[in-house]
Amino acid sequence: MIEKKLTIKQQAFAGNYVELGNATEAYLKAYPNVKKEATARANGSRLLTYANVSDYIANRMEELKSERVANQQEVLEYLTSVMRGEQREEVLRGIGEGAQTIDDIDVSAKDRIKAAEMLGKRYAMWTDKQQIDGVQQVVIHNDLDD
Repeated sequence: MIEKKLTIKQQAFAGNYVELGNATEAYLKAYPNVKKEATARANGSRLLTYANVSDYIANRMEELKSERVANQQEVLEYLTSVMRGEQREEVLRGIGEGAQTIDDIDVSAKDRIKAAEMLGKRYAMWTDKQQIDGVQQVVIHNDLDD
């Protein structure tokens, strides 16, 4: 299947749609000569039905999602660094007469324990219940007399 390329205006529309989430506004930004909102609403809606435009939008949204959402490895690494005391946090400290300063301090023991607890739960370190999966053959032996 040959993939149809987007025109410059369609690409502008799709980019604006990803940013704004509104087809009418995206169309008005991409096609500034269009002044009527009803025209922009109809044409923006029509553009969203084009396979190449909707595919472009879906791919771009997936890219943005990937950039913004931490994956499992990233979360585990962060929790590990907190647990090990490698992270610092900012706190406000009063320096007199209503003035304050921002200081970096080590993460509290409470936060380090919480990170360790979350990692322990992830690796099921504190569960008494064990889940054992397997396949077993069932044999029924009839030893009853008729």
